[in-house]
Amino acid sequence: MSPESQRKFEQLNLLAESYDALLFDVDGTLADNMDAHKQAYQAAAEQYGVILDVNLIDETAGWPTVAVAEEISKRYGVDFDYQEFSTLKSTIFRDEYVFKTKPVDYVVEHLKYQKGKKHIAAVSGGTRTTLSMTLTTIGVWDDLETLVCAGDTAEGKPSPQPFLLAASQLNIAPEKCLVYEDGVPGVEGAKAAGMGWVRVDEL
Repeated sequence: MSPESQRKFEQLNLLAESYDALLFDVDGTLADNMDAHKQAYQAAAEQYGVILDVNLIDETAGWPTVAVAEEISKRYGVDFDYQEFSTLKSTIFRDEYVFKTKPVDYVVEHLKYQKGKKHIAAVSGGTRTTLSMTLTTIGVWDDLETLVCAGDTAEGKPSPQPFLLAASQLNIAPEKCLVYEDGVPGVEGAKAAGMGWVRVDEL
């Protein structure tokens, strides 16, 4: 790691000290792939005649893909099947981008350092199929105790439901969980769940 990544790695370790479980977002937090996701969203939107402003993807970071599709439909006034859009976007990402994904080094190294010391989970709005490929590509799939993803709860981020489900699966009280995020919706969900949180992109 670079000196800057080493600094951030050490900062994350200090932040984690008083917690029993660490809950990681995936895209943009563990995986350096947000630009790839934006390109996949743009490519999918183009097939519906939408020239997508990718700032919308930053605003909805952490949302289930089908919820992002609904937001695109509303903002651009284009009617389409949200699940169909979600499937198309996920297919484009898996076919063209997933195996090029790189880890966010200081976050992945932090996760691996804490394995065995803390309970480890991933909480994401992505689909299980895409997430399993991403997590395998960056080398952390086998380090997780549980994965909460799109469809596992009635509501996705910014709802606290995904985080509370992960805490329940780990059998850890919410206040003893630390959430790692790179977007506002995930932070809002963590706060609503009564958990600690850190924006890894703002260290």
